[in-house]
Amino acid sequence: MNAIYSQNFFITLMFAVQFLMGIFLYVNSLLIFTFFKKEIFRTSNRYILFSHTLICDSMFLVVTNIFFTLDMTQTPIPPFLCIILCGIAVNLHTTTPLTLTAMSVERYVAICMPLRHAELATLQKAGLCILIIHAISSILTLTVLFMFLATASLNFYAKYLMCNAELLAVYKWQGHVRSIFYLVYFIVMTVTIVFTYISIVQVAKKASADKKATSKARKTVLLHAFQLFLSLIQMLCPFLEQAVLEIDVNLYISLRTFDYIVFLLAPRCLSPLIYGLRDEHFYLVLKYYALWGLNKKMSPVIVDL
Repeated sequence: MNAIYSQNFFITLMFAVQFLMGIFLYVNSLLIFTFFKKEIFRTSNRYILFSHTLICDSMFLVVTNIFFTLDMTQTPIPPFLCIILCGIAVNLHTTTPLTLTAMSVERYVAICMPLRHAELATLQKAGLCILIIHAISSILTLTVLFMFLATASLNFYAKYLMCNAELLAVYKWQGHVRSIFYLVYFIVMTVTIVFTYISIVQVAKKASADKKATSKARKTVLLHAFQLFLSLIQMLCPFLEQAVLEIDVNLYISLRTFDYIVFLLAPRCLSPLIYGLRDEHFYLVLKYYALWGLNKKMSPVIVDL
């Protein structure tokens, strides 16, 4: 009886997660569609970085959902496919925090260095910034993959296996190296965001004009700091889950599902949505397409910015 109850519970849980995943991906897809629909968004550094966050988050959600589904259904996959999925997941895990940091720096330049903003905020600089973000993320990914390939036995490639990112750490010291990378990344990103926030606050106290823009920039940086905090929690979750696994398997599955929904799915959809809603122009266009253009009261001049 308990086995049947447990099986029904996990089936219901899996379908609930897939339903939430569908909603989150739809919202992110709507935000991405809104970005590409209007030229004013495609030619602004701020919106380009925002769309990069949306695309990376959507890809990360898809990859982690594959992990979740395989884990819940106990489905083994070929080792090389597992290595590819793990490499993508490790890379995408850091691209969003790095992009948030870049967005905070962009707001800092716009408020604290307005005369240089036009010079620095170009499409070429935005493309270069995205390349740098992926290059920095790839340092960790390549390091993790190199350590794994150098230490994994040939037996690993001989059979199908249950895939998760922890498989890339054959020895404990490899997990420690990855944690050190994460720690360095987050210290640098946190210091950068704190510096930009303090600088914007100082300018806000001195500025006599455009206080609305300065206040909005300050709140935007705070939002990025909150998103970075959630990313830090995501980094700590595997350690707690591993400790719980040694105590009770069912509790481990429940905790892992809770962490997946609360600290991974929700922040990577709700935070971008909040960011989009806070922007007046983006919100108007998003609202228009979210309602499939049925809102006749909305001015087409505004929509066609």
